[in-house]
Amino acid sequence: MKRRIFGWISAIIGIVLALAVVEVTAIAWLYIEDGRYTPTAELYERTQNTYVRDTTKGSSCRYVDTLYPHPYVAFVHHANPPCGIPWVNNVGLFGDDFPVVKRTDRYVILLTGGSVASQLGQNGKPPAPRYFEEELNKKYVSPTGKPFLVLNGGDGAWKEPQSFILFALYATSVDAVVTLDGFNEHYLFWPGSTERLERPLSNFIDVNPFVADENFGDAAIGWVMGRLAGTLALNPILGRSHAAYMVIRGIEAAAKGKDSFKSNKKTTLNSMFAMPEEIRRDHELAFSVQLGLYQKYVRGIEALARDYNVKTAYFLQPSPAWGKVLTEEEKRVVADLSYRDLYRKIVAGMMTLRERNLPVFDLGDVFADEKGTIYADHIHFARDANAESRGNRLVAARMGQLLAETWGLQQKP
Repeated sequence: MKRRIFGWISAIIGIVLALAVVEVTAIAWLYIEDGRYTPTAELYERTQNTYVRDTTKGSSCRYVDTLYPHPYVAFVHHANPPCGIPWVNNVGLFGDDFPVVKRTDRYVILLTGGSVASQLGQNGKPPAPRYFEEELNKKYVSPTGKPFLVLNGGDGAWKEPQSFILFALYATSVDAVVTLDGFNEHYLFWPGSTERLERPLSNFIDVNPFVADENFGDAAIGWVMGRLAGTLALNPILGRSHAAYMVIRGIEAAAKGKDSFKSNKKTTLNSMFAMPEEIRRDHELAFSVQLGLYQKYVRGIEALARDYNVKTAYFLQPSPAWGKVLTEEEKRVVADLSYRDLYRKIVAGMMTLRERNLPVFDLGDVFADEKGTIYADHIHFARDANAESRGNRLVAARMGQLLAETWGLQQKP
């Protein structure tokens, strides 16, 4: 009996020592990789999109628990307990309620796009700064002389045609429409992609688990790994373990090295919007088709806006892959930047719409002179505890300047 107890104790000690060695090795590996000691909390944060993480900060709810189905734009948010967001407006987005008819006391601009547009309009709890609206009201006089009101028409993972659809719904209710997008669209341009830009659910997997069996590949893996990492981060033991973080990262890398998830279903979201094989296998043709579809929605917004006498402007958002010398802190969080040339090719293609007199602008160099940290992850800008953000302020300032030049806005004294 004593021998058996001694054996158990020896085994337990051996396991503890082995785990200690693994933990020390993981810490050393990450120290070499980062050039400094990185707390596990920071490491786990890297596995999660900051837009998604910030939306549920301070609660035990998942991002998907905040979502609500929408008949036209796929999904918005809700304010219903227990996981609703109290400051969600009448259409399921953030900020002021959307009007049914044009307001006479405000000059109303619909700002639409993905999560970056949503943050620029401000998706945080009031009184968080409304960067774009504040910039316009601080420096410029609206065409009607009334104060600017910016409606937040952006949301996480949105891409065209969601912006076009949203504007079509409220074209009679606003004075102007501004888009800030581009980055989410680039996912559909990868060689071999089976997706088309008509699909408003193309990034739904990022926030919703029920489509995880529909051949979504890396996106599904990213969602699952993000959920797993988020769960471990909350564990009092594993949440402090560098080795556990390395295991998560290793599983993700291995999973992404395998073929995409397959489905035996005949009708899926992918099948409904699949690009024909004869187009998909010709990468240049596939790019041209995708670019044409992206341009189609912008041109659709322009046509509708002209019909209703609504001013327009289209901004292609900056990304960490181009236009800024990244800080060491940014390099640790921006992830893979191999999309650089593809995204710049998309931007160049969209800029050709200026030949049709569309006010399209490239914001790629907006951070060219910035030496400090701007990016908090692969695309979103850093914000402090008070939601103040230099990145959003700089983007708002550049957009305001270009709008003033394009729309003929007068500067305030």
